[in-house]
Amino acid sequence: MRTRAFWFMTLAILIIMASGCSSRPDSGSTGSGNTETGSGKIGSGKAKTTLSMMVNISDESLTQAYREIVDGFTKENPDISVNLQFDSTGYENTMKVKMAANDLPDIFDTHGWAKLRYGDYLADLRDEPWASQLTDTIRDVVTDKDGKVYALVLTEAKDGLLYNVDMLEQYGIQVPNTFDELIAAGEKIKKESGGKTNPFYMSGIDDSMIGQYLDNFANPLLITAKNNDADALLNGNFDWTHITPLAQSLVDLQKKGLINEDVLTAKRSDLPAAFAAGKVTFALVGPAFMDSVHAIAPDMKIGIMPVPSMVAGDEPTFAGGERNTLAVWKDTKHLDEAKKLLQYFAKPDNMAKLSNVSKNPPGLKDIKTDHELTPYYEKYANIRVFPYFDRVYLPNGMWDVLCKNGTELLAGRMTPEQFSESMKTEVERLSKK
Repeated sequence: MRTRAFWFMTLAILIIMASGCSSRPDSGSTGSGNTETGSGKIGSGKAKTTLSMMVNISDESLTQAYREIVDGFTKENPDISVNLQFDSTGYENTMKVKMAANDLPDIFDTHGWAKLRYGDYLADLRDEPWASQLTDTIRDVVTDKDGKVYALVLTEAKDGLLYNVDMLEQYGIQVPNTFDELIAAGEKIKKESGGKTNPFYMSGIDDSMIGQYLDNFANPLLITAKNNDADALLNGNFDWTHITPLAQSLVDLQKKGLINEDVLTAKRSDLPAAFAAGKVTFALVGPAFMDSVHAIAPDMKIGIMPVPSMVAGDEPTFAGGERNTLAVWKDTKHLDEAKKLLQYFAKPDNMAKLSNVSKNPPGLKDIKTDHELTPYYEKYANIRVFPYFDRVYLPNGMWDVLCKNGTELLAGRMTPEQFSESMKTEVERLSKK
């Protein structure tokens, strides 16, 4: 027994050590404090079954919404209680350890990896009453070629750029459709604000912000145009010099003075205050960030725009995929109860609540929402949504490479050409694992 325990602990430590320290800043964390509050058991003392549930969020308003929904469920079903655990900082590593031990929660958040990472551990939910209502933009993300549905998508990501609406109006700037227009807008704001405003803000301390820039703009450069590199990337014969302009664009932003000068030492948690003070125009973060801004500047108007195109003739797009999800462990002893809880979450009022709190689009059709970004999602309803670049075209482990190499670019320790060479080398290395 001691030998088995030793090897399990060793495996767990190795998994954690092998895991990257960066994670995509899209889990709902505001970056202004990690409360991780609200975890605990919900239900009556008469419950015969207790479901374990883990969710990858830390935003306080969103954890409260989850608790309210679970509370409503347990009152309707007093024979079931739910041990609801919130996590964000350690969620990914915790789940990797649990996968290695094949000891997963009955219900958990797949945080963007329903098929690729967790697929073999998940129950098939294709026959659930909500499955046919998955939106057109998210259905294929959580459904495989055989029709297996891996998760209920509570909210989906439509990542573009959040921006200060009043500031664009103040300087007479239309929402940019192309990358050149975006740069021109940034230069105009920088000049006419007298240098007070840096159009973009990034953090070398939390380098996921730099990785997010590279990932979001990789699609417009390489994937979304009519003539693109998608097949070459998937077939392994991609010419990695084609990604050099992406690295060059980041360096150019810095050379033009459009990024905060203290990028290498700046903290992500300082972004809301800088944005609220009018020192930043565009932000590549999730909508939960808006609550932190409004806590300082309640009347500030914040909008969302698609990612501008980078190739002539192409159109703006969103980067998207799973945001908040619930999936069921295939080996759970409480499959019926777990499905019952997901059905409760899928009720229109509950879906709308989560969408309104998170300001993300709901993952099911015909859900009426009412939040600050609703008019923008309606305006851009026909804009194409492409999956996150790294989740489709890069092997597992490349997200950290993207973040670290981007930081090296901004530190001047790597050239755009060296960035491309490193990407090629690391993709080949990680693809062999």
